[in-house]
Amino acid sequence: MAAVENVTGPMPSFDPYERGCPSRDLLDHIGSKWAVLVLGELGRNGTSRFGQLRQALAGVSEKMLTQTLRTLERDGLVSRTVYPEVPPHVEYELTALGQTLREPLKALTEWSVLHIEEVITAREEYDDRTERTR
Repeated sequence: MAAVENVTGPMPSFDPYERGCPSRDLLDHIGSKWAVLVLGELGRNGTSRFGQLRQALAGVSEKMLTQTLRTLERDGLVSRTVYPEVPPHVEYELTALGQTLREPLKALTEWSVLHIEEVITAREEYDDRTERTR
């Protein structure tokens, strides 16, 4: 039996610690505050309209939500479906790739809730120390 030849060449190695690595750019996108919340909301509640997302994500501006959704759509994490109606009906949902982020983001969210009191204490202690040295 003949060995299968790798016709695509060597697999690239993506290292976010290397300058110019595209995985660094992706981490920047999915690690932003609004992306985490949009992905989490779509993961919890499924398909949503823009207004539903805006209402669920208290404090997000229309501009920031639009930019976040476009970035996530470009990265293949969110799909946008436009229904030909008047007024236009647009829905957003996680793609299969976006679904793979549900567990890691859930773990990150749970960690932040579990440890927020410790973080608040650390911030207060830091602020007290740095204020005394001014």
